[in-house]
Amino acid sequence: IFKQIIFTCNDIKPDAIKIGMLYSSKNINVVIKALKTIRVSKIILDPVMVAKGGTRLIDNKAVNVLKNSLIKKVSLVTPNIPEAEVLTKTKINNTEDMIRAANILISYGAKNVLVKGGHLESKTVNDVFVSKNEIKIFKSNKISTKNTHGTGCTLSSAITTYFSCRKTLKKSCELGAKYVNSAIGSNLNYGVGKGPINHLSSIIINKRFR
Repeated sequence: IFKQIIFTCNDIKPDAIKIGMLYSSKNINVVIKALKTIRVSKIILDPVMVAKGGTRLIDNKAVNVLKNSLIKKVSLVTPNIPEAEVLTKTKINNTEDMIRAANILISYGAKNVLVKGGHLESKTVNDVFVSKNEIKIFKSNKISTKNTHGTGCTLSSAITTYFSCRKTLKKSCELGAKYVNSAIGSNLNYGVGKGPINHLSSIIINKRFR
């Protein structure tokens, strides 16, 4: 893993980095070692812990390493509510709880936190951005659909992309949330179960290619 990261970054140095699922503490420590070598300042961490179907994607030792070491080295952490509950050992039932959990992560050493609110039962989705100096809530209408596979990974990737294009971190979160909401709203309906969101929803495709 270390060699792959270094080789890729030596070829094309990234303007920003998104970190996704890291199952083991060994993997996390390798990524930390690589980050020290490549020295990219804009880093988004999506602490993927539980699959949509409920499968656990990270072991307990890795949770502790992520919480005690990795979150201090990134620009933004983007947990959803179940992940924020695991990281902070608290229960989240509303927006105020989301803010409280984000502040706990700040106390662990996180610079900025975006707690994603899609798991709450409500008519709107509130994504809560918290830094040491600011709280900002991004609101969007909740769309009733089973096709939400990949929303969290897409959001953190979109934020990273906007951040790499020199948008501020807060603006990147706002634009990323809007992009994901649009992608969900397209409501693709492929196969059975939880289908994917539409990553091309914001692109106008020339008629020749339809």
